[in-house]
Amino acid sequence: MDGKAGAQGRIRACFVVESGTDARLVEGLAERFDLSVIAREIRGGVEISQRLERGASVVVGSGSRLGFSRKVWKLLRDRVGQLDYVIVQGYGAAALAVNIVSRSAGVPSGMLVCSPAELYYECRRSNLFPSRVFRRRELVILKALAKANARLGSRYFVLSRHLEEVVRRHGSVKRVDIVPVYGVDTGTFVPSREDKSLLRARSGLPAEGKLIFFGSRIAPEKDAPTLLKACALLLSRGNNLWLLHRSGGFREFVREASQFGVASRVIATDAVDPRRDLARDYQASDVCVQASREEGLGFSVLEAMACAVPVVAAAVGGLKETVLDGCTGWTYPVGDAEALSARIEEAISNPCEAARRAQAGRELVCRRYERQLVFDRLEALVKADTRG
Repeated sequence: MDGKAGAQGRIRACFVVESGTDARLVEGLAERFDLSVIAREIRGGVEISQRLERGASVVVGSGSRLGFSRKVWKLLRDRVGQLDYVIVQGYGAAALAVNIVSRSAGVPSGMLVCSPAELYYECRRSNLFPSRVFRRRELVILKALAKANARLGSRYFVLSRHLEEVVRRHGSVKRVDIVPVYGVDTGTFVPSREDKSLLRARSGLPAEGKLIFFGSRIAPEKDAPTLLKACALLLSRGNNLWLLHRSGGFREFVREASQFGVASRVIATDAVDPRRDLARDYQASDVCVQASREEGLGFSVLEAMACAVPVVAAAVGGLKETVLDGCTGWTYPVGDAEALSARIEEAISNPCEAARRAQAGRELVCRRYERQLVFDRLEALVKADTRG
């Protein structure tokens, strides 16, 4: 590292992305740093969720995790004199390459941990998704990489206290700071002043019945089957409801819904642009559900809260820090479809209580998870690292 800053004295940072990332995270980093991105190719998917609207150079590497790690190592070695800081996603193989270069070349770096990789992988044991096979050898590798990065790395940025506990279990952790980037844009995700019927009419959504929003990707840790079973129970009890789903895996979600006999009540499409369109889905909904079996933080419920929409979530991981039963939402035991259906029923049948909890949820988001606030904190920590 030669100590020279980038354009206009900004820190020259590289963001290494191993498993795909949200455009809002990349854009938030690009606002504050002279940013370059190295991303692993996601075959059949996208490396960055949406087209970037802020400048950042992006290099896409091998789809193989091992091949990508080698590319990261080589690119960083070649750019040592052009970088002030490296942020790497997670604590996998790419993080190991970053930490090796960081130690040998003296470029400060930090691991940004948004999800507990080994705990997510263990959710495959449930056999809810036959296509996601659990292999003990792969879990052993994930845990070994986590421990190696704990030894070699100098610091972590994590989204929640839950993730702090996860990385501290990996071993000799040096520095851990809770920085829930990319946060929530509380100027975009706001309570609607319009009646829900108008919002639904404008979006082509059903005028009658309650609308449940589920925005999680389709993966074992997100537990869509429990939500679908809960919806089947609610419909069997005479509730008039619809399930709105937005994600790249929406076709798989519809197939799962057919198995539970609720496909006719599902409205599912690809993900919409969260910077413009997603807030309208929350505002049009009566309740947002996050049915995770494991969760690092859970941005969907935070976005719903910011829109003053009632939330129901599994009592697990980082969700326990934001969805506080009786205060900011409703919770239920992981995997318990009967309990989930009861909580949804409570939320939609008690509008005054739902409004009270939803307002408390928005206040929590504005206080702790607002976008500007969390990126300011990350920037301050990175600047301190480069001075140290």
